Amino acid sequence: MSNASNKITTSQTIGPFSHEAWQWAVDACIPGNLKTTGDTVLVTGNIYDGDGAPINDAQIEAWTPIGAALEPEQMIPGFRRVPSGADGEFSLRVSLPQPAVRGEPLMYVTVFARGLVLHQFTAVFLEDDAGLAESTILNQVPEARRATLLARRTGEGQYHWDIRMQGEAETVFFDYA
Repeated sequence: MSNASNKITTSQTIGPFSHEAWQWAVDACIPGNLKTTGDTVLVTGNIYDGDGAPINDAQIEAWTPIGAALEPEQMIPGFRRVPSGADGEFSLRVSLPQPAVRGEPLMYVTVFARGLVLHQFTAVFLEDDAGLAESTILNQVPEARRATLLARRTGEGQYHWDIRMQGEAETVFFDYA
């Protein structure tokens, strides 16, 4: 029996047990377990639904193209999967290419969450990447929407990037079909 006030949709595509079923991949991605031959950056953020409420049961999956070269001892080099927390928070520590690959995403992200019939694809760029103006991916996105793909620097080796599933500031999602 459904309670209309809880706003849960009829399509529970990843639940209710994804946090337990996918725990093996989360354990492999714990920052302390990360074995890399290069520098890393920490990207933290929150995931929000169309009403601006945190999504507490999403899965954020990321792939870093440079990971295969820098993380040969990882179970799956360049791969990260983390569940969102009670307030929609998540954090991903990823290898940073040196020298930086100008204009390329730091990571490609897939979002799984309740109510999504299909998972969503996006990408994250670092705001201080000197090659953003030449990025073939960013140049496909209307200029006014590009900021939704930029992780903002918050400290040395630390960035913040929020995912908004709907609304005025919705994150740009890509269709790879």
